[in-house]
Amino acid sequence: MLKFQTQNPKSKITLFLLGVVTTFITALPIHAAEKLYLSYGPLMFSLRVESLETFAKDGTINEDLNFYLAQVTPEQRAEFRKLLVKRFDINPVMVSRFFNSAIGDDILTRLGKGITIQGGANGKYVLRGALIQAAFDPEGLTLLNVLKKLSTNLQLQGELMLASAKFADKVLLATETLTTELRSLTVQEAATDASVNYSTLPDVTKPGKYAVTKRVWNLVDKSRNRAFYVDVYQPQGQESEKTPVIVFSHGLSSRPEDYAQGLQNLATYGYVVVAPQHPGSDIIWLKEMFEGYHRDIFDLNEFINRPKDISYVIDELQRRNQGEFQGKLDLDNVGMAGHSFGGYTTLAIGGAEIDFNNLQQDCNRLYEGLDISLLLECRALELPRQSYHFRDSRVKAVFAANPVNRSIYGPQGLGKISIPIVFASGSYDPAAPPALEQAASFTWLTSPNKYWIMVEGQAHVNFTKLDPGINEAIESVGHLTLPSQNLISKYASAVLVPFFEVYISKNESYRPYLQSAYAEYLSQNNQFKLDFISATSANKLANSIEKFKREH
Repeated sequence: MLKFQTQNPKSKITLFLLGVVTTFITALPIHAAEKLYLSYGPLMFSLRVESLETFAKDGTINEDLNFYLAQVTPEQRAEFRKLLVKRFDINPVMVSRFFNSAIGDDILTRLGKGITIQGGANGKYVLRGALIQAAFDPEGLTLLNVLKKLSTNLQLQGELMLASAKFADKVLLATETLTTELRSLTVQEAATDASVNYSTLPDVTKPGKYAVTKRVWNLVDKSRNRAFYVDVYQPQGQESEKTPVIVFSHGLSSRPEDYAQGLQNLATYGYVVVAPQHPGSDIIWLKEMFEGYHRDIFDLNEFINRPKDISYVIDELQRRNQGEFQGKLDLDNVGMAGHSFGGYTTLAIGGAEIDFNNLQQDCNRLYEGLDISLLLECRALELPRQSYHFRDSRVKAVFAANPVNRSIYGPQGLGKISIPIVFASGSYDPAAPPALEQAASFTWLTSPNKYWIMVEGQAHVNFTKLDPGINEAIESVGHLTLPSQNLISKYASAVLVPFFEVYISKNESYRPYLQSAYAEYLSQNNQFKLDFISATSANKLANSIEKFKREH
């Protein structure tokens, strides 16, 4: 798991005080929960926590537990027993601080509607206390230890829990249906595409012809008192009169360097690529949050500051153009790309506008189930309710990868994007599931030059950049096979390069790559496919979405 070392006196004092307070709290003689209750309508069932503890210890099934396990297979009983004592080795300070953040509190509030104090009051505070105490306890964070740390009896609201389970099943089914539909639409479009022998064309999945140098700028936007750095990738030996520019926005709790391979690859095709740090929502902020300097995972004002960072960087390029770049930068035709929260940023620069009414409506429905992207988007409800216009007219085409967008923009907000656009998704994405975050959004886009790609098996992030502990956890999940990062990068380059060549560099020779037939060509002999559809398939996709809604 992520582990951060505190290096300064203030952090050490904070951790010491937290440890003293926690030790004091856990030593207090509190009344522990004796029973869990399950209610469904007028029916009420109970289960003693002690029975679960006995079962976990030696497999003994007491009478009250037998009521629940009588129809369960021996294999399922064994799995349940393992689940009760499975330990999650997470830094307890991180657990405490996460569940005291706005998003952590929101998760507990929503869980607490279905897991209530006996009688029906929201159980969030009891859950939070049990989770934190279990994390600090020598036995560690296990399901059984959390139950043992409950300070009072809890009641599981059967109707709400069943609704949440149905929501999760519906999302899984929607994802499977969407994946099948995109595969079908890709095949259909490919059958009508102009015939191209791609084996005779340049391979855009490989680097271009230019060598690249990297520099780092340290900028200060005095109007916002905001300091941040920018990674700048510059092609060498370019002879054309105009040099195209691409700006990139990183995801939540990441940094520009995490995307270095893809950014450098773009630069080998003759683009100056610039990637600013977003200091209120990057990995540094997250580390500081877990060290006690911030309460939340990201600064609320990032919804505003991120797009402004992009425009400020383009302004900076204009200031430096005549000197450092000999006036060659084409800053009237800038391309932009972004990932996740950077996808939100990209769409904002492209013209999308926050629709607070749509967001409020969707956030009110969040109790149906846990949607990570929506939790992030709902934080924007804390912003002043006014019109925000971040469109930068110098940007002429946008590429949004795994974008967080559906609820915060809605049909009206996304409908304001008129420039060429690509959505990129991953079929295994748990953070911004395509069925929730991109499917309907693609049909709402009004730009005639719109494309959607989905990489089968892509799961939102580049796992090679994660802490080894997370990789081990992923690899321990049975029957889970993910595509290699090399294949994902190859698929991304196959669309990124032609898209910006056509719509930023005005190079029509790359248009044959922007069709489903090329995705089919690349997918040959690969277990994980690349799906690609254009505006041509938007109505069919919309009809498929409506059919799914009616039937489910």
